[in-house]
Amino acid sequence: MRSTHLLAAAIAGTVLATAACGSAPAADPAAPAGPDTKITWQTTGGDATEQEKQAFQEPFTARTGANFENVTSLNYISQLITMVEARQTIWDVVHTGSYLVKQYCGTLFEPIDLSRVPAAEQVPEGTTTECSVPATKYAAGFAYDASVYQGDVPTSIGDFFDTARFPGKRVVFAGSPKGIIEAALVADGVAPDQLYPLDVDRALAKLGTIKSDIIFAPSFTALQQNLVNKQATMTVTLSGRLGIIRDSGSDLQPVWDFTSWDFDAFVVPKGSPNAAAAKEAVEFGLEPEQLVRYAELSGLTPVRGDIDPNGVRFSESGKLFNPFLDGDRGDVVLQDPEYWAEHYAEVAEKWTAWQVG
Repeated sequence: MRSTHLLAAAIAGTVLATAACGSAPAADPAAPAGPDTKITWQTTGGDATEQEKQAFQEPFTARTGANFENVTSLNYISQLITMVEARQTIWDVVHTGSYLVKQYCGTLFEPIDLSRVPAAEQVPEGTTTECSVPATKYAAGFAYDASVYQGDVPTSIGDFFDTARFPGKRVVFAGSPKGIIEAALVADGVAPDQLYPLDVDRALAKLGTIKSDIIFAPSFTALQQNLVNKQATMTVTLSGRLGIIRDSGSDLQPVWDFTSWDFDAFVVPKGSPNAAAAKEAVEFGLEPEQLVRYAELSGLTPVRGDIDPNGVRFSESGKLFNPFLDGDRGDVVLQDPEYWAEHYAEVAEKWTAWQVG
């Protein structure tokens, strides 16, 4: 508990010091985007930052003159909670996941005027909130190493759990239960349209039947290396990662039986110093031209129903593992954002305890 308090204090000190330094006049939260605007944009870092700069920020600068400062924080929700509670928010746009938007809309994130966002009418029911419209979607896909399994190959999610017929290690990301819990339940006989509320104990019991054959990767980089080095020969992981892994040297092939999908969104934090300009930037980013460009750069798929993903210039590996393109892709089911917003913490706690138990 003491270490948690120390972390919070350290974050608070950083936020307050950052807010206090410099002599520039305070930004006007109600001012529209213009040449004097600097929007602070929180991203996941690495290639994602460059992709967001090219697809969203640089075109917005060309249109309005507004500039951007990009920041990356691994513990961004904890940091944002501290900012909002201290009324010292220094970020303007945050890139986050579906269940976090649902969980914190109205407390950490600002409401938006959905009537100003045409994209809101083009996304699946249940994916918008008062604070957000989804931007891109991705999936938890099942894939296997085709250089290992030949002739008799996996064709269903149940084959992930059949180590007698398909021996070898399976690798999953240890850090999140999303996707793997759904896969385990469908493999155990739950109908894809009857998944929620999730029977987590049943899913863990199913996973327990192959626990000795599962590698729990601490990061997506480690998961990738397990497959490239053939320490593992199957995985259920993010569809975008599967393409990267294939391009890195693993002969992965998708199994189109059951796939669950999720989405992300760009939101404006409570107390944003440039709230009006930030909302303009988010609205701009949800326009088709920007979303298509981002999809081409990132491999993610626009959520908007009026954008045909088959017309996006994905890489060949990106196309191979994309469950949203034309063709028989089996059952593709949304990971219920309402369920995960309410239950993520408890499911994650069970998932982690089960791994080490």
